[in-house]
Amino acid sequence: MTGAAPLTGTLVRLKLALLRNGLRQSGGRLAAYLVSAALVLLLTALLLLGLILLHGNAHAATVGVLLALLLALGWAVFPLFFPSGDETLDPTKLVMLPLRTDPLVRGLLVSSLVGIGPLFTLCALGGAGYAAARGAAGAVAAVVAVPLALLTCVALARTVAAANIRLLTSRKGRDLAVLSGLVIAVGAQLVNFGVRKLGSAGGIDALDPTGQVLRWVPPASAIGAVDSAGGGAYGTAVAQLALCGAALAGLLLLWRRALDRLMTAPDGSTLQAAEPTRRTRRTGPRVLPGGRTGAVMERSLRYVWRDPKTKAAWVTSLAIGLIVPVFNALQGTGSVYFACFAAGMLGIQMYNQFGQDTSAFWMVAMTISSARDAYAELRARTLALLLITLPYSALVTVVTTALLGAWHALPEALGLSFALLGAMLATGAWTSARFPYSIPQEGYKNVAPGQAGLAWIAIFGGMVAAALLCAPVIALTIALHATGADSWAWTLLPVGAAYGAALTVLGLRLAAPRTADRLPEILAAVSKG
Repeated sequence: MTGAAPLTGTLVRLKLALLRNGLRQSGGRLAAYLVSAALVLLLTALLLLGLILLHGNAHAATVGVLLALLLALGWAVFPLFFPSGDETLDPTKLVMLPLRTDPLVRGLLVSSLVGIGPLFTLCALGGAGYAAARGAAGAVAAVVAVPLALLTCVALARTVAAANIRLLTSRKGRDLAVLSGLVIAVGAQLVNFGVRKLGSAGGIDALDPTGQVLRWVPPASAIGAVDSAGGGAYGTAVAQLALCGAALAGLLLLWRRALDRLMTAPDGSTLQAAEPTRRTRRTGPRVLPGGRTGAVMERSLRYVWRDPKTKAAWVTSLAIGLIVPVFNALQGTGSVYFACFAAGMLGIQMYNQFGQDTSAFWMVAMTISSARDAYAELRARTLALLLITLPYSALVTVVTTALLGAWHALPEALGLSFALLGAMLATGAWTSARFPYSIPQEGYKNVAPGQAGLAWIAIFGGMVAAALLCAPVIALTIALHATGADSWAWTLLPVGAAYGAALTVLGLRLAAPRTADRLPEILAAVSKG
């Protein structure tokens, strides 16, 4: 359009307007943004200071190359787990506008450089370039390499977002967003494990061979070019810069094709909705029992598979329950008793059983007219949990024992795990009836406003009670080892399993009448989200 402002400037102003208007929505959002910005700026300053002090060190190039690759990985993963973190990541919102692809690519690329993330990346890459630079040739190469690496990171994020935007805006995409916390937790454990291994392997020297290979991988090749130019290898530096430039050009081409497809192709969900539906009949033998028990178990398992919040809670518990004992065993600081951590994490899933039903709990309440019906409901939900928790707890215990080579302690570790699992199921059933709370379906909060106290009481109070209920089995374990009766430690397996089963049944028996008596209160509590 004649006289219209350039598209790039318009998109930059749009990015600033979205940021400004988003912060005006609430004071809490503004405060959270300011706190996060302050923390990022502090981290940026510390990182930049460390890289400046690393200048002239023999391992500066290795650190810079690895840092560039980590930044690129972060930019690639960001759109997958935080699709709503940047409104401009979704190009389908511009479909109805008469925009050509090439100006749109340029405008979105420039607008992507606005924000705290690009500022942090620029400072980190600038520090890496300064640390690796030697002499005038290295400085000249750094001036070219840092912007090139930054543009490559941004183009990578945009390409990933454009190629997966249909997925990211669907229910599966929301599942990925909810699981972002798990990725952070697992990544932190991997970093911790890597630092420990690095320290025992002789420090940064052990990474130099890896750095020599990774300096040819874009965008780390741009930082590698700075080191090559400083060392007089000008041909190698040009080749590494050219490799990063080729990667940038390839990403821009892929991004452009993805935009063309998004702007012109019909929505896949619309096509599927237009197709005639086909009903599929279940074939094969039925695994779950019949009657109410099987129906409730199937419903609970479907929640685990389909509901984003429930799925995130389960996947997080499964992953952390395995990571903690296994990583401690690999680091040589573990114990077979750490395997009980898996039973504890999985047992938490029994807490707030009715919260996952939300307002639909009224349909469950209509089927409960007595304590017997409530007992059948709770028992079926417990059996559904046991289908996953029981074999998984045993698997984690066996894996931990195998890594430590302490096969003689396997029976007692299994016994303690089963006893703890039974105690968690028992207290979870009781707290589900006594302290129910709502789980919001939208956003990242797992507790409705005003119910945080209920959640704390239910979870942490139940965990303390479960630990106290396991005291007899723990005392028996200590007594056997203290009296030298280690040959009888195998009895802890049947004792722990029987004790856990008895606690589970007792907890269900105690929770059933309370559930039947508090159906209106439970419905009101779980419907607030």
